[in-house]
Amino acid sequence: MALDDRLTTLQHHLRKRGYDAALLYPGPNLFYWTGFYGEPLDRHLLFVVPAEGEREPWFVTPRKSLDQIRENARVQRTDVVDANDPEAVAIRVAESFDTDDPTIALDDRMPFGVVQPLRQHIDDGTFESVSPITTELRIRKDRGEIDALRRSATIADEVSEAIRSLGEEAVGMTEAELAAVIRAHLHRKGGTRLSFDVVVASGPNAARPYYRHGDRTIDAGDPVILDFGTFFDGYASDQTRTVVFSGDPPPSFEAAYDAVLDAFEAGVDAVEPGRLVETIDHIVESTIGEHGFAAQLVHATGHGVGVEAHEPPSVEDGNRRTLEPGMVFSIEPGLYVEGEFGVRLEDLVVVTDEGCERLNRSPKGWRPL
Repeated sequence: MALDDRLTTLQHHLRKRGYDAALLYPGPNLFYWTGFYGEPLDRHLLFVVPAEGEREPWFVTPRKSLDQIRENARVQRTDVVDANDPEAVAIRVAESFDTDDPTIALDDRMPFGVVQPLRQHIDDGTFESVSPITTELRIRKDRGEIDALRRSATIADEVSEAIRSLGEEAVGMTEAELAAVIRAHLHRKGGTRLSFDVVVASGPNAARPYYRHGDRTIDAGDPVILDFGTFFDGYASDQTRTVVFSGDPPPSFEAAYDAVLDAFEAGVDAVEPGRLVETIDHIVESTIGEHGFAAQLVHATGHGVGVEAHEPPSVEDGNRRTLEPGMVFSIEPGLYVEGEFGVRLEDLVVVTDEGCERLNRSPKGWRPL
């Protein structure tokens, strides 16, 4: 969908919900509706989207951000303030309303230091979150978005294969050293920034589901969880593999790996339009349980991916939303044996008219390539 169409759709939903305008802040929403990400907390600019369709959206921006907007944003109307000051921006926004008591939808990324001057200068205004609208409009990806997500996933695949091919060369490296190698590969392959900090969790650290990386040395026989992603054309990737670079893994590792792989495949096979999101989580959980590892399953099955690495839909129990074509999310079952090891596998899928497409292609299997 062209950005003009996205803005028209956003304005329609603002009117439908009774808003006078939305204010977007640097970050994912700003990128989605303008093509410009901005610099949160560094440049105090706002993007004003009037609900009335005949009024063109515009930036209220300090002069120092003007060149960035001209180079990157596909909306070029600007109202320039001299100071990089949220108060100056708030005054200019307040002056743009025809009413003293507008109802305004605010970007959730907007910090208190930006919101407070708006409240002071629009003291009779009503301020609410724009997220119920933006989440709904962003959750189904169009063809161009899926192409960018597919390319981003391909970069992650290529890096995964390169890292898993290290084999014995990875033994003796610290987790942090291997994470640095992964970052460098992602950059060389065309990734513009990380989706999140790289996860290299080895041995007992792999039993900690939210661990990143540290100074532990990777030993022969260690299961190592590798979880990383990058952005390409503004869209994220997220992939996880578990590998033993050299030697023999712990005795129960292979059974745990088989359980996770079976659960992963069952989850992917269950994706189809019309099915409840939570059903995917239930199928993954029951498959893990059939293998005898229910107690080691500690997190939900997945999350949406798009202009953010983690966004709706959350693939978890209680999410009774229906799957629709264009939704993109991860399937990432994991189990964690405390103090010993962990296993996690993850790919991204996009819901299609008939089922789903896997965006990742790199091989699974725990031995090095």
